[in-house]
Amino acid sequence: MKIALCIKQVPDTTDIKWTENNTIQREGVESVINPYDVYATELAIKIKEKVEGSTIIVFTMGPMQAQDMLRKVLALGCDDAVLISDRKFAGADTYATGQTISRAIRTILPEFDLIVCGQFAVDGDTAQTGPSIANFLDIPQVTYVDDFISYRDNILTLRREMEDGIETVEVDLPALICVMTQDFEPKRPLINGVISAFKKDIKICTMDDIGLTAEKVGLKGSPTYVSKAFRNMTNHNAQKFKMNVEDSVNLLKENLNHYFNKKQ
Repeated sequence: MKIALCIKQVPDTTDIKWTENNTIQREGVESVINPYDVYATELAIKIKEKVEGSTIIVFTMGPMQAQDMLRKVLALGCDDAVLISDRKFAGADTYATGQTISRAIRTILPEFDLIVCGQFAVDGDTAQTGPSIANFLDIPQVTYVDDFISYRDNILTLRREMEDGIETVEVDLPALICVMTQDFEPKRPLINGVISAFKKDIKICTMDDIGLTAEKVGLKGSPTYVSKAFRNMTNHNAQKFKMNVEDSVNLLKENLNHYFNKKQ
């Protein structure tokens, strides 16, 4: 099975900076791998280990510093890595990002079987990029995946974590899946994996390499934009009470009545 793993480098949440276009500045900012993509990587490697002859190519779109993140994922057991990087990609929304990544996958791995993404990116939280890639490639998608069950006769069986319970679903390949976070500690690379990762060449893909034009990427290719960006200010002032359920209900009613009376 030929697997394309899509991951993203996100700014450390304590060090977010904004550009003049209200997009997140990524160059020169301390970054980490998106937490959902950590578990997407775990699942991709699990599938590789279960399905004989599988390979994983990792794709990410970002500045040149993202090579460090790619090497960390290579050290875990992925086979090759592609960095989609061009200054013209800056400021892309989820639509332009989906188009760019899908074109890179088509160019580098045209006969892919499976694309694995994280369900969300913590710097945007839209959950749109994975489905956008699937849309541009015209393939089925399964979201909210939390585990791989089996693979047989070109059909992948997966488990989904939904709000109202757990689902088991089957999907014909090629397909795209979006993976949720899990309650286990992700594995760490072994020294041999780290040594191997630093010996591998990372392929750099520019706009010209994947056959797109400036009008279809970055800010120019984005039908949406961020009109305002700000830090959410929270107030942590709180009171703690020790009481039984009946008294708790009465206190809640009293405070709600007080709140709504002030609003009127």
